[in-house]
Parts: sequence; C-alpha cells; structure tokens
Amino acid sequence: MKTQTISIEFPSDILLTLNESETELVRHIKLSLAIQLYLKQKLTIGKASQIAGLSRLDFETTLSENNIPISNLGWDDVLSDTSKLR
Repeated sequence: MKTQTISIEFPSDILLTLNESETELVRHIKLSLAIQLYLKQKLTIGKASQIAGLSRLDFETTLSENNIPISNLGWDDVLSDTSKLR
C-alpha cells in the first residue's frame, strides 16, 4: 500500500501536557480521524481501519467499545434486504 505523509503543527508542549509520546499521539490522531470519517460515511469500515492502522476486526472492536455501530444500514435497508431474500 502506498502511503502519504502529512505534517501537523502542535504547540511544543502538547506532548508534555497530554503526557503521551509522539507515537501515542499519532496513533490517537489516526484513530480519531478514521472514526470521524467512518461516522460521516466518507470511508468504508475497511478503509477506516487502514487509516487507524488496525486490522478490520480490531477497528470494529474499537467502534463497539465506543458504542459506535459497525453497520450504517438503517431499518429501511434491513427491511428491503429481507424482502429481497424472500
């Protein structure tokens, strides 16, 4: 997979304030971005898990732990799919 690097500027004391390493901060930023893009339906769960740097199963588990649905299907979608199966 080809990757792109993006730089983000933060106040110099942010790592000290958060009591996190740069690696931990990057991991949190990537996970937060992935979740937000998934919630806005900009990315599939598979692509969001790639941004987060997690396996799909680990990303789904993280979503579940944060009470975020792992499916974007609405009730009408489920009923429509059910009727198609009959």
